[in-house]
Amino acid sequence: MLLQFRFQNFLSFKDEAIIDMTATKGTEFKDHIVHLGQDRILPVAAIYGANASGKSNILAAFHYMNRYVRDSLNYGGKSESDEYEMRLATPFLLHSESASGVSLFEVYFNAGQDNMTYNYGFTIDKTGVREEWLNKQKSNREEMRCVFYRDDETLDLSGIEEERRDNLKVSLNRETLIVSLGATLKIEILETVKNWFAAQRFVDFGDSGENFIRSHMMPKNFVNEIAVQQKTVKFLSSFDRGIQNFVVQKVDNEEKRSSVKIQTVHRMMDSSETTTFPFGVESTGTLEMFSLYPTLYSALASGSVMIIDEIHAHLHPLLVRSIIGMFLDRETNPNHAQLIFATHDAWQLNSGLLRRDEIWFVDKDENGCSSVYSLAEFEDEDGEKIRKDENYMKNYLVGKYGGIPELKPFNFFKE
Repeated sequence: MLLQFRFQNFLSFKDEAIIDMTATKGTEFKDHIVHLGQDRILPVAAIYGANASGKSNILAAFHYMNRYVRDSLNYGGKSESDEYEMRLATPFLLHSESASGVSLFEVYFNAGQDNMTYNYGFTIDKTGVREEWLNKQKSNREEMRCVFYRDDETLDLSGIEEERRDNLKVSLNRETLIVSLGATLKIEILETVKNWFAAQRFVDFGDSGENFIRSHMMPKNFVNEIAVQQKTVKFLSSFDRGIQNFVVQKVDNEEKRSSVKIQTVHRMMDSSETTTFPFGVESTGTLEMFSLYPTLYSALASGSVMIIDEIHAHLHPLLVRSIIGMFLDRETNPNHAQLIFATHDAWQLNSGLLRRDEIWFVDKDENGCSSVYSLAEFEDEDGEKIRKDENYMKNYLVGKYGGIPELKPFNFFKE
């Protein structure tokens, strides 16, 4: 499980930003807290903010770190190429020092059968990786122990088996992460770290291209296994009772390529008979939930982190609440998966759903710098913490917590 994500100098975030998934001392919804050893971990983080405040940039930072860990092995020796430049982190560009400086990404997480705590991170600039480190800790009572550390002058591999170090030293270059390289060389601890990143799931409902691709994806073995189809029906019928079943057919086109034709089965209102509809005529919400099903199931089954941008797009607030509830409920989330999402849906703030430390706000100052803070750490004008019985939605919409747009009237026809 993710304990903390920290990043700096990325897109609109000039200074350090932290999303902390460890629970505070708040007394509400104690059943949300997952206890792993000495850690008290939260399954959900909801991120609110105005348009262009930077909330999507937090999710982009998660995605960037994930992608670089998974793919950096392909970047070796390409620091002078346009292809590599496209893979670089975009720093905060409104400050000269930041624009030419390093970007930082770091996580603390639990993984493996023994729930070892790992601290992994790296810094990067236009020349490549400047620093990288991995530490581990068996329990909170122990100090973090170094597995490896590198910078421009140091390469410390003391926490890796001695017989594996030479292979790392020979193959490592400026653009490649040790974690990526070591996982390929089958070094177990580095495989564990890379696999944790590989298990993360990302969804951006605001990206039309991604939505199109995802809409053509089906649950694993959906075409050939009736049991998978029935399980999908059960999922969809939890909010759309009209769908009774699927009819799935393989169709060969003129180019002799197979495609799949999906129809939904509905019951007639005036008889016990059924009829079929092309799946494409179902509601947008149903189509979105169908496209989300494989990713959602994968995250819950593997106990990974699922990150969703614009979760409210095309989905009724009750559907959003249902998705959040899947991660909060121990029965539907037995493997401790986590959900981190960005949204404008303020209704979720007033639905008796989330703890104060599960609610985050993003604000941007007059210099274009974004910052992020949780409701649990927020203090009002009198220096008082927010009470658990406050009306979060009302207070948010009137601007008490920040993170809302500053609206000015605009007249298209006035000079």
